[in-house]
Amino acid sequence: MSASITPRKTDLGWVIELPAEIAQAMSVAEGSLAVLHVKKGKLDIEVLPPISSELKAAVRRISNKHKETFEEMKRLGD
Repeated sequence: MSASITPRKTDLGWVIELPAEIAQAMSVAEGSLAVLHVKKGKLDIEVLPPISSELKAAVRRISNKHKETFEEMKRLGD
């Protein structure tokens, strides 16, 4: 494995997309995410499955339906 993985910092911890080789070794779906938490000096990992196509479609539909509201909230800084 030659590619480096750069975690993204979130409120929950650090998030990385699991490389296919690691996902296969863990018997989880390719495209899964790992959320890394530091707990009592140790690293805990929570695996999140990839987002379903149905959920992606629902998010797009809601985003399009409320586009003006989201733009206004962004403009106001909410």
